Amino acid sequence: MKIIDKYIIKQFINSFLFSLGATILVFVITNLIEMLDDFIDNEVPSKIVIEYYIAFIPEIIKYMTPVSVLISALFITSRMSGQNELAALKSSGISLYRIVMSFMFLTVFICIGSIFFNGWVVPYANQSKLNIERIYLKRSQGINLRYNIVFQEGKNRIISIRYYNPHSATAQDVSIQDFDTKDMTILRQRYDALKMQWVCPNNDPLKGNWVLLKGTTQIFTDSSQVLKAFDSLKVGKLSLTPEDIEKKQKTPDEMNFTELQEFIQNQRRAGQDVARWLVELHFKIAFPFSSIIILLFAVTLVSSKPRSGIASGFGIALAISFAYLIFMKTSQVFGYNGDLNPIFTAWLANIIFLIAGIINLFKAQK
Repeated sequence: MKIIDKYIIKQFINSFLFSLGATILVFVITNLIEMLDDFIDNEVPSKIVIEYYIAFIPEIIKYMTPVSVLISALFITSRMSGQNELAALKSSGISLYRIVMSFMFLTVFICIGSIFFNGWVVPYANQSKLNIERIYLKRSQGINLRYNIVFQEGKNRIISIRYYNPHSATAQDVSIQDFDTKDMTILRQRYDALKMQWVCPNNDPLKGNWVLLKGTTQIFTDSSQVLKAFDSLKVGKLSLTPEDIEKKQKTPDEMNFTELQEFIQNQRRAGQDVARWLVELHFKIAFPFSSIIILLFAVTLVSSKPRSGIASGFGIALAISFAYLIFMKTSQVFGYNGDLNPIFTAWLANIIFLIAGIINLFKAQK
């Protein structure tokens, strides 16, 4: 590694950490001002408020990392250009491509780190943040209760639960409907119960099973209907576990890579449309690479030092970067609706703006 590489990387790290810390501070203060009334009205302890914002910081880092890369690259490049350091480097035979590589070296490491950070750290922090909102800010209808759950198990069974309490592993107002395997419009059997309890002998999850309490079962044939009441009834083969119910109610922001992949596989086996979830999965990987694309525009536009001044290049780089982020979010909608391939949708903005960034790099003054 040459002296120029060490110089640029050192300046880049200092600027990146400073800009990231500054944006985190701005976001926390702004959000605290907005949330202050909610915290006071719900008498949230100061300790919980601190925990809330500690859990909020990883989400801020996730979205502000590309912006911090942009600010750092713009600041360093404009300063080197203003002090004629770039001109000196170019006159000594060092091309703009070589200078960009110094920035790119550290940015690649930031992207790789962001993939793991966004894939595992951020979802865990989001779970803590959302739990605080549910418990202390009453953002849900009950404390850690899951309401109006409907899902499909296998190809012919639909289960609906009015609400589920994970602490006691009990579900209230449960309906299980089994349809004909050849014709899903024909209902063959139905269970309705006031409560469904998870029973786990000797605390062995492999032996656990659901038991319906206080309900009825109905069996439908082509010519008759049989109705029976029961006080307690084992559901039979039901692969769903309390952990599965919790996973099904998580949003993509609360799932790490592994959990989201398992969720998509389960949804596929159940015959569900998984386009939205595939977009979210690949977006978790695609988004960190926005730092590299933004870097290409930032360095080349500012280093070219147009006649209108460095401020013009700075503004153009900002505009292009935010246009990239807006395009990425907008393109997701087409993937959600199934209009575009989910993988292509997640990477579409990266592909288009990367090509534009490379073209811009070739056209820049070397």
